[in-house]
Amino acid sequence: MPIPAIIVHGGAWDLPDHLLEPSIKGVEKAAKEGYRILKEGGSAVDAVERAVIVMEDDPTFDAGVGSVLNEEGYVEMDAIIVDGSALKFGSVAAVRRVKNPVSLARAVMERTENHMFVAEGAEKLALELGLKLVDPKELIVERELRAWEKRRSGTVGAVAVDLKGRVAAATSTGGTPMKKPGRVGDTPLIGCGAYANEIGGASATGEGEPIMRIMLSRLALDILSMGSSPTDAASRALSLMMAKTGGLGGLIVLDVDGRIGYAHTARRMPIAYNIDGDVVAKVSLLD
Repeated sequence: MPIPAIIVHGGAWDLPDHLLEPSIKGVEKAAKEGYRILKEGGSAVDAVERAVIVMEDDPTFDAGVGSVLNEEGYVEMDAIIVDGSALKFGSVAAVRRVKNPVSLARAVMERTENHMFVAEGAEKLALELGLKLVDPKELIVERELRAWEKRRSGTVGAVAVDLKGRVAAATSTGGTPMKKPGRVGDTPLIGCGAYANEIGGASATGEGEPIMRIMLSRLALDILSMGSSPTDAASRALSLMMAKTGGLGGLIVLDVDGRIGYAHTARRMPIAYNIDGDVVAKVSLLD
């Protein structure tokens, strides 16, 4: 029987010291919640959705509540979820009134014949599918109002394998600070912000445009498929992105055997993983 495992990240960026402890606590909680679902026989899709919801609800992270503001002072969020066992995905982009974009992304995957919805169309679909819309002001925290003109970046993500050997990945973000309204980054794009298949799964964070140009998550799994370890796959994919685009980022990777790996070229990345009940949570630092 496959060993259930999950790994999550809280974004690779220049994380300030005052966010170190809340970031560690946040990713640890997400990994524990996702693993609980796996241990109880839930699917990898259930687990990554739950883990990402935990982080979307935590104002520490740039996803859901606490998302950064664009140049006009409001939140626009993106999310994706990928079912590696079925090669299906759902994603949403530029949503402003959905508290948990990852849940809407899952609804797109499972309850529509499409793969991606954006902006007002995504919010209209959320109502049609029975998801609640919120006042966009409810997603803005005081910290982001104060930091409106300061650069802050971060994305949350999770990858899991369940008791049946099914792999899933999910990623959610508020995007880049002071972005142009309507700008969409890598997160909701299949193969960029996340990818999963029968071999493993990956979730990316960092500079969106370079990630898109190299399809970072898919690249990591291609490297994994050639016999590399998850850690080596993450490191090599990021090195290729740096060499070809100059972009910085981070990756978490997990294979179907429950082996986890992560790497980042940005300064700090909060990560947590839970393999067969043993949880580790920390902020990974560049050497």
